[in-house]
Amino acid sequence: MITISEIAANRIKEIRQNEGLTEAFNVRVAVEGGGCSGLMYQLDFASEPKDTDMIFEDKGVKVMVDKKSILYLAGTELDFSDGLNGKGFQFKNPNASRTCGCGESFSI
Repeated sequence: MITISEIAANRIKEIRQNEGLTEAFNVRVAVEGGGCSGLMYQLDFASEPKDTDMIFEDKGVKVMVDKKSILYLAGTELDFSDGLNGKGFQFKNPNASRTCGCGESFSI
């Protein structure tokens, strides 16, 4: 399961509205090879789930994750920061043994 912090849920809803997307567009989270630590997070909006997607809902936001990616993301919290140390979505992944300085890639 993937959870979403309150601030991340509010930011997702705000972005969706600003981009003119309906509530039919959900968040898609995936893991792909790449980045300085070996694996990279992918975050996007999608209106249709894929056959292999698992769907979670937290704080009024649906999150779609393919079955391969959930192996790396189980227990992860999607958060958002707009502080001095960086702005953007952050993944608090308990499975990651190492992350890069920017937080966009990780290894297990």
